[in-house]
Amino acid sequence: MSESRSPEERRQHPGVRAIFPEACEALRPFFEQATRWEGQTHEHLAYRTLKELFPQLGGQESFIVVTTAKRLFATGKYPPAS
Repeated sequence: MSESRSPEERRQHPGVRAIFPEACEALRPFFEQATRWEGQTHEHLAYRTLKELFPQLGGQESFIVVTTAKRLFATGKYPPAS
């Protein structure tokens, strides 16, 4: 049986939440359907860009941001560019 925790207790990376909207916009070209190259995303370039823009992020935090952004763009749940 799993423990029930409040959302505050589960959050281990509050810094990720703070930078996520800005980071997601920076990663848009790598994951948005309309800008894919040969139908493929370019995750390695997304990681590189993220590290350049947010050098304070650790490896696990970078993974969280890139993976979440990729999933949001793939499902169309992230708002279109304005």
